[in-house]
Amino acid sequence: MVDMAKLLAQRGVTVTLVITPLNAIRFTAGIDRAIGPGFLIWVLELQFPAKEAGLPEGCKSVNVLPALAFRRNFFAAIDMLQDEAENLLQEMKPKPSCIICDKHIAWTAETTDKFQIPRIIFDGMSCFTQLCMHNLNIMKDQKEIPKSGPFPIPDLPDRIEVTKAQLPGAFNSGTLCIQDIRDKI
Repeated sequence: MVDMAKLLAQRGVTVTLVITPLNAIRFTAGIDRAIGPGFLIWVLELQFPAKEAGLPEGCKSVNVLPALAFRRNFFAAIDMLQDEAENLLQEMKPKPSCIICDKHIAWTAETTDKFQIPRIIFDGMSCFTQLCMHNLNIMKDQKEIPKSGPFPIPDLPDRIEVTKAQLPGAFNSGTLCIQDIRDKI
């Protein structure tokens, strides 16, 4: 998303990144390089409510969750950011021309409708992964995913085999099911 911000700023657009402190640290070098040439990129930080959502200390990113069981808490924390973000949007002058958001922040649809701001969804998934997911969803719809044993993902240039247990949660519902969150996204 920082690269998208830089591309917009290079074209004279004032960009404001609304991110959590952890992501601000991660992206500081890229943001500083963009600001250096005189691009207008602002950073507003939202405090990530890890503790309030029942996450262990320091869990401010999905890649540091100690167990999959905390996914629901993590998405609850993301949802808790909506009010603070809307308060910032209410105060911003001028109003943003658009909002670029991660695909996992579902509440931005409601927020952009509320403030009548166009929304661009950022999806960092690679084209290869998207093709695999597309082909696997077709297999799922046609009930062709075997319950056990390796099987090839169809319509790829090379043979790639996986097992159902290796597939993402959308293909393996169970006690950790977060289908309601996926549907919201």
